[in-house]
Amino acid sequence: MRVVFMGTPSFAVPSLRKLAAAHDVALVLTRPDAVRSRGKKLEPSPVKEAALELGLPVMEANRMTPEVLDALLAAEAEVFCVAAYGCILPDEALTMVPLGCVNVHASLLPRWRGAAPIQRSILEGDAETGVSIMRIGHGVDTGAYCAQASCAVPGKTADELTRELAELGGELLVRTLPALADGTAVWTEQDESLVTHAAKISKAEMRLDPAVGVLENVRRVLASSDAAPARCVVAGKPARIMAAIEAGAGAPCVGEGAFAVKAGRVFLGCSDGALELVSIKPDGKREMDAKSWAAGQREGNGTWGCLE
Repeated sequence: MRVVFMGTPSFAVPSLRKLAAAHDVALVLTRPDAVRSRGKKLEPSPVKEAALELGLPVMEANRMTPEVLDALLAAEAEVFCVAAYGCILPDEALTMVPLGCVNVHASLLPRWRGAAPIQRSILEGDAETGVSIMRIGHGVDTGAYCAQASCAVPGKTADELTRELAELGGELLVRTLPALADGTAVWTEQDESLVTHAAKISKAEMRLDPAVGVLENVRRVLASSDAAPARCVVAGKPARIMAAIEAGAGAPCVGEGAFAVKAGRVFLGCSDGALELVSIKPDGKREMDAKSWAAGQREGNGTWGCLE
């Protein structure tokens, strides 16, 4: 099958690689080079890097100009496949090819339409999430879907879950395309009564708070990212909490808003128990395990709290 692929971040790369192995990818459309890390240099998108490695033609665009639409038409594709491209497609693009436009969305629609479905599934304590192969329409993730695959959520970081869903989505996309081609795909309209919205994560949402429960704080750590890290103040100093777990048996009794060090382990008191630190990155310092951080503390106890 002749395909045009549109995608930008690392989530989209497995879909591109699996498509390239099974079909004729006539063109890859991705967002332009941008400052993507802490440096000031322009960097190619992960999809652009993968496409060049695969020897595929690449076009960069952050909007659908007449030139881009001409290139899409010239590709003579049967279907457009999209995975986290980051650009709204106009009607002309949606109706340009015989099999239309399908998108790899990282949730079990209609749950978690929107920008941050993976992190929202972690923050809300979902037992499972997944990927959906859906039609692209005018609304945000409102199209019908024809295939879904699921995986478990608990205990996984946003990065881990993103990688798992990226692979799952690529596999499902390739399995689904033959059904699109022969007309056997069965489309399911989304039940609007079951819709939940995955708004972009704000930094404020990720602040750890001694006034909430342990599990909620653990989920914030799991869902955190460089753009919205899980942060707090411990022993009077701001820090990012890189990894944390619910304290198990044998943990000391720590009051809400207090921290305690016991045998090199660090416990933060929450409203209903203790959170155990695994890894921490104090502002201006490298990431370190909890034992190393504890070794630098003069006192074996103190306070912790939210960032202002």
